[in-house]
Amino acid sequence: MQDIIVTLAKNLGVREKQVEDTIALLDEGNTVPFIARYRKEVTGGLDDIKLRELLDQLTYLRNMKARREEIIRLIDEQGKLNQELVDRINGAVTMTELEDIYRPYRPKRRTRATIAREKGLEPLADLLLAQELMEGDVMEISASYIDLEKEVTTAEEALEGAMDIVAEILSDDADLRKAIREYTFDHGILEVRGDPEEQSVYEMYYEYSEAVKRIVPHRILAINRGEKEGFLSVRIVVDEQDMMSLIEGRVVTNKNSIVFPNIQVIIADSYKRLIAPSIEREIRSHLTEVAEEQAIKVFGENLKNLLLQSPIKDRIVMGLDPGYRTGNKVAVVDGTGKVLDTGVAYMTLPHHDIDKAKEYLRHLIVKHHVNIIAIGNGTASKETEIVVADLLKEIDSQVYYTIVNEAGASVYSASALGSEEFPEFDVALRSAISIARRLQDPLAELVKIDPKAIGVGQYQHDVNQKRMAETLQGVVEDCVNSVGVDLNTASPSLLQYVSGISKTVSKNIVAYRVENGRFTSRKELLKVSKLGAKTFEQCAGFLRVPGAANILDNTAVHPESYEATVKLLELKGYSLEDLSQENLKELQKEIEEWNVKELSSTLGLGIPTLNDIIEELKKPGRDPRDELPQPILRSDVMDINDLKPDMILTGTVRNVVDFGAFVDIGVHQDGLVHISQLADSYVKHPMDIVQVGDIVKVRVLSVDAERGRISLSMRDI
Repeated sequence: MQDIIVTLAKNLGVREKQVEDTIALLDEGNTVPFIARYRKEVTGGLDDIKLRELLDQLTYLRNMKARREEIIRLIDEQGKLNQELVDRINGAVTMTELEDIYRPYRPKRRTRATIAREKGLEPLADLLLAQELMEGDVMEISASYIDLEKEVTTAEEALEGAMDIVAEILSDDADLRKAIREYTFDHGILEVRGDPEEQSVYEMYYEYSEAVKRIVPHRILAINRGEKEGFLSVRIVVDEQDMMSLIEGRVVTNKNSIVFPNIQVIIADSYKRLIAPSIEREIRSHLTEVAEEQAIKVFGENLKNLLLQSPIKDRIVMGLDPGYRTGNKVAVVDGTGKVLDTGVAYMTLPHHDIDKAKEYLRHLIVKHHVNIIAIGNGTASKETEIVVADLLKEIDSQVYYTIVNEAGASVYSASALGSEEFPEFDVALRSAISIARRLQDPLAELVKIDPKAIGVGQYQHDVNQKRMAETLQGVVEDCVNSVGVDLNTASPSLLQYVSGISKTVSKNIVAYRVENGRFTSRKELLKVSKLGAKTFEQCAGFLRVPGAANILDNTAVHPESYEATVKLLELKGYSLEDLSQENLKELQKEIEEWNVKELSSTLGLGIPTLNDIIEELKKPGRDPRDELPQPILRSDVMDINDLKPDMILTGTVRNVVDFGAFVDIGVHQDGLVHISQLADSYVKHPMDIVQVGDIVKVRVLSVDAERGRISLSMRDI
């Protein structure tokens, strides 16, 4: 275990003690959000990102340790284990290196080499490999291995069989494979070809080549997809002469031996037939793995920023799910997300009665005092927006609209969860409800949808789905727990992401709430079925109870720190009542002058925990999302044909990918700010400049209305 701790500390750039203590917390069943927030003293302040990185690497290293032990056992069962081999196995630092060492001992299907061994040709192979024969004739020597019973009828057959054995030995040599793999990666060219007569989105790759070590991740995924769909053929090309020289330098020990010409033939055969195809697969697999990790990372970061967008609180919202034939599905929800009204408005086709539709929407707006209209950005969105904008000009009261990314709304509406939540509504109406609610509280609504369906990444369907699901699960957990959850309004879908709470317990919490009414304290959670002391420890700090008798129940202060918090307030002449009555002006002035180190010692609290408590005292029950920019609300519509070069517009970043950012500027079609146009200086990655949800100023570079393409810039603004 110590070797794992040392490796992790080195990889993560932290102290071994931090790693050791963090592993202990994880092994005790503590969740990442809980450790990140409430065990900072133990971990040395590792945040959730660092903790998940540690957990990933820990899992990899433990799997590798288990594989080491298994390989040692398997080789030992073959009677071929020695100390040198054990040392090599224990010294392997990657799974690839480990499998290379095991390769000669791995059970094989019948190969040309195994057949040759069955024919008794291994001694001849050993003679060739030794390269010690200085005189004689190779063919005459091979003739002595003719054995009709074993179906070796000629000297040529004997020699070919022996050469097959040596070729396989070379292909199984771990050091040789490592050298070839590294050379191929450093000097290889990824060559891509396609049929110029065939039209596809992959035409830019029909005659494409790039150095393996320089190709960027998103290009790998695009090429892989094109190959999978049959439009592209891909191979890695290496200078064959240089490769032969490399291998000969490692294999040939005596150029004066009579078997030297045979060794040269063997090297060429081993490389072309056995090593090169295998190494190419490994390198492409590695490139794909790196590309997938990057895509997953981008998706995760985008998802995080999307989930943490500022909510529109306490507003009555009308959600519109646009459609043509079936009309626009309408849902009005109050400030808590409760459905007030639903219906259908036909206004997107020429034969629709637009005036009647406008009158219906006007009726709902007046009846329910609607503040904002949320329009889904899918099919018929533009036509809907035009009608809504025209309607708002006719209304005296201030009502605005905004375009909401409806990705995943249809998935939710057709899901078992959607059916369970709104059994009385059809699928389309559930979608309109979801669109309205995700404007009110993006986090609470979007957790109901499979993250893959949200559409804020690149090539999300092409990556390792298990790995992506694990990563995105972690992102959602961290977002939910960083914001906190209202215990009395949260759905089971939201509660199950709270630290320590399972799907079963989340349903039990809601069932308890239905049966007994609102929770009045965090402690009441212990009455919920299957919610024990450990679960309470993990989840309590992330659950909020607005209106609780103890105001700390509505803060991020953990119950284990309540006593210390009360003592802190008393030391400074305040009480929980002062906190609940928001008599904090004087307190907030004083806080800046407090000696945290001295208070930490007096209260018996670690400095990180004390600092977190003090932050909560400054603004009890605050929502960290409130400080983020609100969605852009519009009252008039804009068309792509209205755009002209050099126009300056304000937009919302909808998606960030490796090559740039897509920005909603209010014309239905998102514009692309290429990475080269994000800033006046060099940009390593778009995420260094923008994030999903950011409000940015952009300048129009060019517009292709026919193809629906808008090129934007953030430079020189």
